[in-house]
Amino acid sequence: MAHDATRDPSHDALTHRHLKTPKAAAIAGMLFSTLLLAVFLLLRIAVPPVPQEPGAWLSGSSSSVALAVNLVPFAGIAFLWFIGVLRDRLGQREDRFFSTVFFGSGLLFLGMLFTAAALVGGLLTAFAAEPGQLIDSATYHFARAAVYNIVNIYMTKMTGVFMITTSTMAIYTGFAPRWLAILGYVLALLVLFGSYQLAWSFVVFPLWVFITSTYILVDNIVRPSEA
Repeated sequence: MAHDATRDPSHDALTHRHLKTPKAAAIAGMLFSTLLLAVFLLLRIAVPPVPQEPGAWLSGSSSSVALAVNLVPFAGIAFLWFIGVLRDRLGQREDRFFSTVFFGSGLLFLGMLFTAAALVGGLLTAFAAEPGQLIDSATYHFARAAVYNIVNIYMTKMTGVFMITTSTMAIYTGFAPRWLAILGYVLALLVLFGSYQLAWSFVVFPLWVFITSTYILVDNIVRPSEA
């Protein structure tokens, strides 16, 4: 206890400076956006959007799908870093309620993204072992429908929740401009209610992350730090 009472405050300040998020950390969000767009585009080109399709893509486009699956872990790491950048920008202004929903929706999105990628990777492995038996089996159709529902229903809805909570915190705390928050609301409503009608809705979330990360990066470079 005596050691804590006589602790040098300059040491704490120095440690805080070393742990401070670097200004260029917002690049992680831009990297996530680029990787996720690449994953979605590869899958959109290679795999038919209808979950009842017979599985011809396994023999004709498996290399493109395998590349997309291998990019997913790197996109997930970049997204975790992006969440850290947003929380660092909020700082002491972070609200417990909105932060819980914000953090939870981000982790749920990431978990479902990894789950969908693991199911697709399992299909590729099973097809390489038994090509004929997999396509005609109920296992293939179950896994294919599961991936479709995870990506197009549950994961997409979590991105909408993530954008809404982030935009709400931006309005209440001012860590981002109001126009960016309004844009987040509009795009979130588009994802929540229009994803079934719009085939290109999968690009909404990564584009929003890219715009947000670009603003944070430019703002960190232009404006001097509080320190």
